[in-house]
Amino acid sequence: MATETVSDKAEQRASFGFRDVELDAKQGMVDAVFHKVASRYDLMNDLMSGGLHRIWKDAMVSWLSPPSNRPFEVLDVAGGTGDVSFRIVDRSHKNAKAIVCDINTSMLEVGRERAEKRGLADNVTFVEGNAEELPFESGRFDAYTIAFGIRNVPRIDQALKEAYRVLKPGGRFLCLEFSSVDVPGLDKIYDLYSFHLIPQMGRAVAGDAESYRYLVESIRRFPHQERFAQMIRQAGFSQVSYRNLTGGISALHSGWKT
Repeated sequence: MATETVSDKAEQRASFGFRDVELDAKQGMVDAVFHKVASRYDLMNDLMSGGLHRIWKDAMVSWLSPPSNRPFEVLDVAGGTGDVSFRIVDRSHKNAKAIVCDINTSMLEVGRERAEKRGLADNVTFVEGNAEELPFESGRFDAYTIAFGIRNVPRIDQALKEAYRVLKPGGRFLCLEFSSVDVPGLDKIYDLYSFHLIPQMGRAVAGDAESYRYLVESIRRFPHQERFAQMIRQAGFSQVSYRNLTGGISALHSGWKT
């Protein structure tokens, strides 16, 4: 009978902030965080980034450049509150259709309410689903977007393979994620701000410091730009590139399914 090796056990663990946890336990722990912060998620994004997340998301949609003269369907994964999807639909003059796929029901509820209020319910639909096992057929979408979500996925390599699978040939993958600061001096300022002020903001605004401490720690454990670009290539994508935003605090990654 086969025995489990030390390396096998190591492969079955994942990072949850600065802690290593059982791989199969991570998703439930991440879900618990986002159930807690869902109602204040966008407000906290404003506070944590000084509003920069809006500029970064605008840059993401500008790079995607959704057409306004033909059908265009995008899958927005881990996009629960709809921020990116709303921008895509607006940019396409309501020609694009977006499906927001998120594993967290609380985030999806917030997104649905926002879509109704913005008059975008006909253009943006919300589906519960796991990034590692998407509930969509292969070769369906013109674009796949994910913003500030992939670092929370237990098996990032599997999520990237799923992104490749559901895209049409010629489809575009775009990922916006916090990344590694590449400006000397800014990294120290950013660390001071992240580890000391953000959890305090979380406690003051959302009554929850620990969830925001996890969010900061998860950023530091995410692969740096070059490593993540290589992971995208390994999933099958070509013409992989990235752009640093605000000194590398965040980065936009792009790839194409050929």
